[in-house]
This record gives sequence, structure tokens and C-alpha cells, in this order.
Amino acid sequence: MSDPITPSGMAALKSRYDHLFTQERPAMVETVSWAAGNGDRSENGDYIYGRKRLREIDRELAHLARRMKDLAVIDPTNQPDKTRIFFGATVTVADEDDRHQTLTLVGRDEADASAGRIAWNSPVAVALKGARVGDSRTVRLPAGERVLEVLAIRYP
Repeated sequence: MSDPITPSGMAALKSRYDHLFTQERPAMVETVSWAAGNGDRSENGDYIYGRKRLREIDRELAHLARRMKDLAVIDPTNQPDKTRIFFGATVTVADEDDRHQTLTLVGRDEADASAGRIAWNSPVAVALKGARVGDSRTVRLPAGERVLEVLAIRYP
């Protein structure tokens, strides 16, 4: 099964791919061409760095192309049961110390824990899947178990 991603996550990957392909790569090819015309390539820093950067760009382009091919765009707005936690849900939870946290379950390519976007296959997301408002779920983390109570569920 392919990995899920939200429409905005896929748009961000496509935007990165397009930027690399239409702007960064052509600029680096031009730099390498110019540097190659300057004579001895063995001591030409612009040429050496340019070739290295070009390889990095090509690797990232290949990676992005493979990832986009392997991803399945799932639009959370089409979720038929918005009373339960599934992919794309934004959830507010409280732990045993009554600390509230808002999390959004997204694909692993768009996860950013510092922004509250967690991968759909992370321990917290796995524990919360299918829960409703008022449900409590136990999450096993490296630091120990935590009990999370679901306070709110929203879909975009």
C-alpha cells in the first residue's frame, strides 16, 4: 500500500521538485559550464563545488520523483466519519497532568512535530486512531506510558 499524504503535503513536494528542476538545477549547470571554461578543473573551486551541488540536486530530484509516485493523496475533507480520528484529523488531547496539545495526523513526508504535525504511523497517532471525543488512549513511548484523553476532533 502506498503512503498517504494530504493534498497540501503533495503540493509542497511538487513545489520543491519544480523549484529544483526549473531554477536551482539550470543555475548550477550554468555555473559549472562557466567554471569549466576557466581552465584547470582540478583546482577550480567553482567547478568542483558546482559538480558536487549538481549531484546533490539530481539525487534529491530522483528521491522526490520516487516519493511522489509512491504516495496516495488522501483529502481529509472527504472523511465520511468526522466523529472519529483518522488520517488528516486535527486532534486536541490532554494528558494526565492536564497539559493540552493539538496534533494533526499527516503523512510521514509532511510530519513536523514542532508544528504539531505527526506522522500517521507514529506511536501517538496509532494509539489515537479511531478514538472519539471523550475516549482515553494509552500511548507507549520511550519515556514511558502516557494516557491521552481526546478533547476535540476537527477535519479541514
